[in-house]
Amino acid sequence: MPSIPNFSVLIQLYYRVPNQIRGMLLLLCATILFSIMHALIRHVGENQHPFEMAFFRNLFGFIILAPFFFKYGFQILHTKRLSLHAVRGAIHVASMLLFFSAVTITPLATVAAMTFTAPLFVALGAVILLGEKIRYRRIAALIIGFVGVMIVLRPGISDLDSGALMALGSSGVWAVALLLIKFLSQTESSLTLTAYMAIFLTPLSAIPAIFVWQWPTGGELFWLALMGIVGTGGHLCLAQAFREADATTILPLDFLRLIWASLLGFFFFNQIPELFVWIGAMVIFSSTIYLAYREAVVSRKEKGKPLPPVVPN
Repeated sequence: MPSIPNFSVLIQLYYRVPNQIRGMLLLLCATILFSIMHALIRHVGENQHPFEMAFFRNLFGFIILAPFFFKYGFQILHTKRLSLHAVRGAIHVASMLLFFSAVTITPLATVAAMTFTAPLFVALGAVILLGEKIRYRRIAALIIGFVGVMIVLRPGISDLDSGALMALGSSGVWAVALLLIKFLSQTESSLTLTAYMAIFLTPLSAIPAIFVWQWPTGGELFWLALMGIVGTGGHLCLAQAFREADATTILPLDFLRLIWASLLGFFFFNQIPELFVWIGAMVIFSSTIYLAYREAVVSRKEKGKPLPPVVPN
């Protein structure tokens, strides 16, 4: 009987793989973990309020990240922009509340399609809020991307899906948080950004949860804990993926989230994605990939920092 390789051997094999391949594998893992988290939100959301689920997602995520503080010490909390970290946390929580609410009432594939719009809002916000130059190629990509949104929503043709609108709103709010991250990253390390995210999200998400509080059962608590673990694991995989490889190399794999969402929705919740969701998602995703490519080209020319990676909640 063949022996199972131990963990150290797997680590050695991992580091023998080229960086670009490691980045692709990590992003693949991230898409799977995020899709599982969304399915767990849908499952637990049958009995628990989305606001309370968001709180537990952050609470268990904070517990997972606790060793992080012991490893790096509390010097990583040194900052002169505490208020901006708090604002970023509040915006992040607002995005989460919208997103969790959307997942509980809308097919997973539709929500996944709407999350692809986040880079569009980031590019638009960078022009409006940060004063970045607007180029005709960026304008064309934005127009095409929002045409994709209209294909999914089909206003005037079918009844507007409130969950899809909440998912779209979540992406828009999340884009503001990403722009704040970009601004803060000029003076703050990634360790400081991660630390304050962990610190602020739990107490801030507890405030709306109090008003709808219902003690979870033991089984629900297990799923909520798993949600926090899986979601945090997805964020860690995603962050490491962008450290290992160029965004333009690995971002095309993010489309797998739509496939996983469709499969999970079909097998566990009897959800069948509409054809227009697939068409609109492909249009949106194509425009965001082009935006990422153009951002990489401009960043190399100007030797500036690219936009931060767009991650699901």
